[in-house]
Amino acid sequence: MSGMLQALGDVLLPVMLVAGLGALLSWRMPVDQGTVARLTMYLLIPALVLDVILRTPVRAAEAAQLGAAYLLVMAASLLLGWLCGLGRPGSERRALSASVGIWNSGNMGLPMALFAFGQAGFERATVVFLVSIVAMYVVGPALFGSGARGDAGGGGWRGALGAVLRLPTVWVAAAALLLRALDVTLPQGLSRGVSLLAQATLPLVLLSLGLQLGAGGWPRLHGRLWLAAAARLIGGPLLGLGVGALCGLRGESLAVLILSASMPTAVNALLIAREYDGDTDTVAGVVLLSTLGSVVTIAGVVALLPRLG
Repeated sequence: MSGMLQALGDVLLPVMLVAGLGALLSWRMPVDQGTVARLTMYLLIPALVLDVILRTPVRAAEAAQLGAAYLLVMAASLLLGWLCGLGRPGSERRALSASVGIWNSGNMGLPMALFAFGQAGFERATVVFLVSIVAMYVVGPALFGSGARGDAGGGGWRGALGAVLRLPTVWVAAAALLLRALDVTLPQGLSRGVSLLAQATLPLVLLSLGLQLGAGGWPRLHGRLWLAAAARLIGGPLLGLGVGALCGLRGESLAVLILSASMPTAVNALLIAREYDGDTDTVAGVVLLSTLGSVVTIAGVVALLPRLG
């Protein structure tokens, strides 16, 4: 119990405090969430990715192993969510699958890894985050069908590919990997500017999370939503443990994978469902339940992880 209380205070409290201030702000005054989200996605996160890739000591082989393990956990989680929707209409089953299979490895996963494991954990969590961005924008549109509208520019795999290719984070990551492979360093002034932007990322992504949750309202809840939330919060870390061990992950890489897999459903899953005419009520309900429930489950995971050795 003392370990859980310490995890609540040391790891969860800073995250919930900043996100809670964002939710409070959304209740007190109108805030343009789109501007905040675009600022984060198109400027700050690319700067963070560039900064981390150029500075991180994580070996390429370890990063590839961690990324592959994440994809396997995601695939298993999508299947688990699909099973949660057995006997339900197709639209609801797809929404439940996405709700379990797409989790918050960015807004919550990055700061949680930093507070729980320090800079080394944060660097490995960034690897997971990079893989999750591409996977989310491929799997999400493909899962919710071909009735795409809006910015995706098309449905199914074509729309998914277009969404991924429009993400600056993907191109920045590719450029950073090339620079690192060529052993090229940025000029000091440019490097410091990138680092300043990178340092602003975590506070803003947490505020953005709070703004989105605060403006979402209280959806109608039913039994399948509770089941999917439990699958996300309990099944997720168990899958992370099993898959990570099978993939040969050890130490901080295994711990980061398990912690990432214990995160609640991503708000981006709701945004993708809305853009592709999915069952937004179901996704919103699982987002709410899993986010609230994660206060307890993540504390338990953080308290138990040191016992893995």
